[in-house]
Amino acid sequence: MSDTTAAVDTTATTITSFIEGRFPQSRIEPGLDIFSLGFINSLFAMELVMFLEKSFAVTIPNAELRIDNFRTVEAMAALVDRLGAPAAVG
Repeated sequence: MSDTTAAVDTTATTITSFIEGRFPQSRIEPGLDIFSLGFINSLFAMELVMFLEKSFAVTIPNAELRIDNFRTVEAMAALVDRLGAPAAVG
């Protein structure tokens, strides 16, 4: 497993834990469209943005605030990786 793959896997695990912590009745798979689950609203979407920025020490530019970047755990992990975060902070 490459360092990049390992970092994305760690990122995905951290993101999944955050989402499942908010919605413990759900099991989130990396490729699952979390918006299709029906309980993601604009407030939680902003929580996701803030969580990613704080947890991974990245700034998500306005151009990256597209729903497709937040639709799945895989997409969010790829976004974090693209923005250059090495791993979760604290």
